[in-house]
Amino acid sequence: MESGRRAPLAVELRMAVMRTARRLRTEATSESVGPGQFSVLSILSNGQQTLRQLADKEHVQAPTMTRTVNALEESGLVSRRSDPSDGRQVLVELTEAGREVLRDTRQRRTEWLERRLAGLSPAERKVLREAAQILQRMSAK
Repeated sequence: MESGRRAPLAVELRMAVMRTARRLRTEATSESVGPGQFSVLSILSNGQQTLRQLADKEHVQAPTMTRTVNALEESGLVSRRSDPSDGRQVLVELTEAGREVLRDTRQRRTEWLERRLAGLSPAERKVLREAAQILQRMSAK
């Protein structure tokens, strides 16, 4: 920072979290899906959703979500079916191939992070464990 001043904690945390998230996405991303598609697969790991629910959770417009789901469906990672309680709605759910891509990508990201953590001292890992718990509490709804 200018004049040797340290950035406020909120700025430092924001930068650290964003850089770490970016590195996790780029270092261990799947060849078959992009970050936005991976996010949709993650949402669907909790169960089927309508296109509207997916769009709302991803903060995108319905046409954007339709394109994302179309690409995932063409890749065999999701399937669609009519909602039995409302035939006007379409439910989107993971296929087994989608679950596999999700598992593999999560595993690669965990392994990447484990390699980075292995280079830290036990004291640093302890601080990060505590920080992770605090960040989880802060981001809970």
